[in-house]
Amino acid sequence: MSTPQGIDVNLSPLKRALEDCRGAFYLMSFITLVITVFSIAPILYMMNVFDRVLSTNSTVTLVSLLVLVMGLYVFWTAMEWLRTRLMIRISLRIDWDMAADVFDACFKKSLQHKDPNVHQVMADMLTLRQFMTGNQILTLIDAPFGVFFIFIGFLVHPLLALFMVGATVVMAAAALFTKKATSPALRAASENNAEANRLAASGLKYAETALAMGMLPNLRRRWHGKHRTFLQYQVNASEASGFVSMFSGVLTKAMPTLQMTVGVLLAGAGLISAGGVIAATFLISKAVGPLSDLISKWEDMVKARMAYERLDALLAAHEKSESKMSLPAPKGHLLAADLCVNAPTNNREILKGLNFEVPVGGTVAVVGPNAAGKSTLLKTIVGVWKPTSGAMRLDGADVYEWSHEELGPYIGYVPQYASLFEATVAENIARLGEVDADKVVEAAQLVGMHEVILSFPQGYDTILFNGEFELSGGQAQRLLIARALYGTPSLVVMDEPNANLDDAAEQALLQAIEALKKKNTTIVFSAHRPKLIALADYILVIEQGRQVAFGPAADVLGLNNKPQIEPSPPKVSAPSSTSPKAPVEPPAATDPNEPKPAPVAVVPAGALA
Repeated sequence: MSTPQGIDVNLSPLKRALEDCRGAFYLMSFITLVITVFSIAPILYMMNVFDRVLSTNSTVTLVSLLVLVMGLYVFWTAMEWLRTRLMIRISLRIDWDMAADVFDACFKKSLQHKDPNVHQVMADMLTLRQFMTGNQILTLIDAPFGVFFIFIGFLVHPLLALFMVGATVVMAAAALFTKKATSPALRAASENNAEANRLAASGLKYAETALAMGMLPNLRRRWHGKHRTFLQYQVNASEASGFVSMFSGVLTKAMPTLQMTVGVLLAGAGLISAGGVIAATFLISKAVGPLSDLISKWEDMVKARMAYERLDALLAAHEKSESKMSLPAPKGHLLAADLCVNAPTNNREILKGLNFEVPVGGTVAVVGPNAAGKSTLLKTIVGVWKPTSGAMRLDGADVYEWSHEELGPYIGYVPQYASLFEATVAENIARLGEVDADKVVEAAQLVGMHEVILSFPQGYDTILFNGEFELSGGQAQRLLIARALYGTPSLVVMDEPNANLDDAAEQALLQAIEALKKKNTTIVFSAHRPKLIALADYILVIEQGRQVAFGPAADVLGLNNKPQIEPSPPKVSAPSSTSPKAPVEPPAATDPNEPKPAPVAVVPAGALA
């Protein structure tokens, strides 16, 4: 969203959006002032009817007043219609400006493994939009204009204005007490309700596992605890609000009687006319009415305020990427320079000082024990995780800083867990973009899924995750690989791509990798099975986040380091279990000017298990 001139760029996106609508808010306030002024038309009409028409019995005067007031009513109604349309436009403007930013903020927050509670965020957007088009914001705008009616009351008689000031102060005090008594409880209730909804959604996500293992009572207990807390806070807020509402209700019911009493006393003393009694009654209602409405709608206003604060905090934490100059299409040259990566959730160091380089068209197998940091490395290579120090470069450019919208089509990525979307098979393979039928079929054929897809109920048009059709684990894995290969990307990164594949599907994967190698595609994958590792040109060994070895596959696997049968073979110490990070230095170069090759170590036992 662009920032108009004159608006502080240091403001959060939501505040900038509201600031951008400042002129419209001023116009709405001016229209409200006009409506307020014209709302005294019926009061003036009744004053003149009682003071002039009844005393003179003049039909001409009555008809003239009637025509005049009816014209004012038409203009008054037109102003209200214009204000309503303006309010709708403001709410739509804010929604249009913020919706994409809110979606992106939720997306980026989920990448950091922080649950953004999307349902709550969408509900907050709806609450804010309804507030902008509802009576709550009108009540806030109308409240200050009560001073106008007090001024009119002063023109009728100063004592009437004094009574109106007293009534306004009492209602304002009641509104302030309502705020103090209910806001904390309503805020706590909202937070606990959001947490209860999140726990319920999380439990439903894994309903099959919970049912099979008898976990439903435990899930219910966890949810019900938060739900009971929410209900308790809700009851506390309602009771506090109810007490104040009772007080304000007594004032609201008593006010017409008090108004009439004040007017009659003033008329009896000869200070105002009979018409002034009617005017006094209406003027006091107009002055105190907005504050009474403020008390009755306070709970809705608190909810709107909390929705605003949550959205503002979400957007303020979201760092929107700046537009950068477009870069040429990547060829696939990878370089890790002192690469260190921490976990986004707890800032725990996962990768520690990795250094390796992969030429264009190279194939790298990343091996190592569980929790060694292989998945973290692959996420960093595709720019999902940001390095804490060092850099991960593709064709010399920092991958994380590269625009993902621009770079994405040139990258194929197979995550460790299935991440297909509710869309057709063809749309999933085509990455939810415009479907190129030839490229979709080509990608499916590369992984041996074409015939399988044709056996689906609607073939490539079968919708996934709609409750009517489910994929097996192996089918989902192969569709992920097909999506990664769509459009022949320059770089393909796969995390355990053969984990859920049978022998036939694994053979199709091996053939697909061979086909990609012929197209000079750079390939990086993590694996444990020897069949897949055998296709690698290079092997990177990671243990406990540290690079143990990197180099040509034959060297790292020790195929070129077999000891020759000699009378006195040189002793080479095996990697120690206590210090697996020490590489075996290669022999010194015979030519002093020739650079030494990169350190290579024999892969430790168990890394390929």
